[in-house]
Amino acid sequence: MRIATVVTASVGLLALMGPAAVAAPADASAPAPADRKCEGVKLSGSLPLPPAGMAVQQQVTIGADCEPVLGEVRYVPAAGRRAEGAKTAGANAAAAGSAATTRTVRSWNEMFDCCNIRMTGLYTNSTWDAANGQVTGAASTARQEWNREPWNAGWSLKSSSTQGAAAASYAAHADFTYKGIFDLSGNTYANSHHSYVKLNGDGTSTCTFDVELKSTFIGWNWQRGCA
Repeated sequence: MRIATVVTASVGLLALMGPAAVAAPADASAPAPADRKCEGVKLSGSLPLPPAGMAVQQQVTIGADCEPVLGEVRYVPAAGRRAEGAKTAGANAAAAGSAATTRTVRSWNEMFDCCNIRMTGLYTNSTWDAANGQVTGAASTARQEWNREPWNAGWSLKSSSTQGAAAASYAAHADFTYKGIFDLSGNTYANSHHSYVKLNGDGTSTCTFDVELKSTFIGWNWQRGCA
């Protein structure tokens, strides 16, 4: 078991390595048991808004000694999470010489267990208008999803919020608790997801993510992305 202070120290590495980091090589000579428990894990990272029609995503896995193992930052077709490309605002804007655009960015912040079952997730959808390098209007919504078990047990949403800030920045938060077959007390597991979207006047955007895990195991993985 790795105590919180040691696990948290790895977060600085994750943030410094940034989106370009790739997964660390596995040490086949000393495999970590899948049932090894880690406590007080916090992971952070950011991804840029990809070109229209594309999605950018990354997986971070809880590896040996409770250290995060960064997967490759991948650009893939947006498919079901398709981003809307920049669109001209109309003839009047063009005649006035303003580069008016409307953009939409969607983000996902999900936690999966070692069997690739999504436990908890936070999703945002932000739209903004920009002209002459300035954000002229913006809005953002968030939704939460969580895994339930057939006997009215499993993960539950404890609280959620969406907040706006200056310069068209939005923050969405969701706290989840668990009471079910793996813990009848309801005191062992808790996931907190935080997603931040910064919308810029030039039509670009950045998605930043945090996740805090009260208890986790080797092989659990965090999947984040935006499109």
